Formats: sequence, structure tokens, C-alpha cells
Amino acid sequence: MNESKYSIILPTYNESENLPLIIWLIIKHMENENFEVIIVDDNSPDGTTQVAKELQKIYGDEKIVVTGREKKLGLGSAYIHGIKFAKGDFVIIMDADLSHHPKFIKQFIHKQKEKNYDIVTGTRYAGDGGVHGWNLKRKAISRTANYVTQVLLRPGVSDLTGSFRLYKKQVLEKLVQSCISKGYVFQMEMMVRANQFNFSIGEVPISFVDRQFGESKLGGNEIFQFLKGLLYLFATT
Repeated sequence: MNESKYSIILPTYNESENLPLIIWLIIKHMENENFEVIIVDDNSPDGTTQVAKELQKIYGDEKIVVTGREKKLGLGSAYIHGIKFAKGDFVIIMDADLSHHPKFIKQFIHKQKEKNYDIVTGTRYAGDGGVHGWNLKRKAISRTANYVTQVLLRPGVSDLTGSFRLYKKQVLEKLVQSCISKGYVFQMEMMVRANQFNFSIGEVPISFVDRQFGESKLGGNEIFQFLKGLLYLFATT
């Protein structure tokens, strides 16, 4: 068994259908590892918290930690909230909507050990990484956004907007306290700040799969917020 402990933070909002499967997959693929899953639910109206508590009864409160906030407050604050409950040396952040497959977590762990990386991030844009379930328009938008961020920000990673990552706990604590962006731009700022702080970053190619249940939207407002955040980061870094 690995001597390190891994805390997997799952921020959730209306993930009652996805949660049982993602938890089962994590349990399956983290066999022989010392880990816990911290579910941070933002008072989902679809009963996600109740589902999480049922899963806690099945797998035990040492494996499944259930906590939450009164309303939807954003990813950054979800991570800050989740870290308070984390007993691990490392924190893994991932989406609960099945777009991030837990089979990649052990690859993150192995990569981290190679050079004692501060951060390991999944990438859709290197090696055999990729995206499944997106139409051509959304793939084009994502590729273009990633290219522009690479040119303007030079972050030192191939996938700046991904949200499947492993951090040393103290590194994540420092980063979330230093970032002020919200929404789509938050993950970008995390990597930009990591580069500023000279944290070491490893990459693992992953396959991103569009969510199976619930809605996934990328509209004009999200694109506007991305461009606004990009200009902010360009001006301040």
C-alpha cells in the first residue's frame, strides 16, 4: 500500500444521477491506495446530498466524507471548504459528472512520484489525450481558447483549462488563497499562479468525456467571461 494518503475532493451541484457511479469507479480504481472522497455539495435541489449520505452508509465514513454549503458558491471556495476536511498529504480534484475517469488517478500518482512534482495535471492536448462527446464547434472553441492562452500567458502546461489535477496539499492551499477568478477562468489562474510560484508541474494525457447526465452549457456568457478573465491574467502576470 502507498504510504501517502490521497483526499479526492468532488464539488457537486445536481449530480444525484452521476454520484453513485463516480464513487463506485473511484473505489474500484483506487484499490490498495490510502484515500478518502470528500463530497462538497452546494445544496443541490435534486437531492445530491441525500445520495451522498446513502453512499457514506455503504462505503463508510472513513472513505466518504459528506459536507456542503448553503448555496452554489464556486469551485475555488469549494476546494477551500473541502481542504478543511482533508486528511491526505495530496489532494485530487476532479469533476463528479463522469467527464473525468478515475482510472487516470493512479497514473497521476505515479507521475507525481517520478520527480516529486508539486502538481500533476491531466491534459487533453498532449500525447494520446483527447475529448469525446463534443461537436466540432465546441472542439474548435476549446482548441482556439487553449492556443490563445498559450500565446498570451505561457503557463508551462499544455491544457490550461482542465480541472482534473493532483496537488500537494500545501500547494493547493496556497494557490486557492492567491486566486481571485471564478467560473471557467479559475482553473486557468491556478496554473498561471503555479508557474509564478515556480511549482513543478507534471502532465498526464487523459480522455475527457462529455457529461452523461445533466446539462453542460458553453454559451456566449461563458465565452465572454473567459475572454475577460484572460485579459485580466494577461495584464496582471
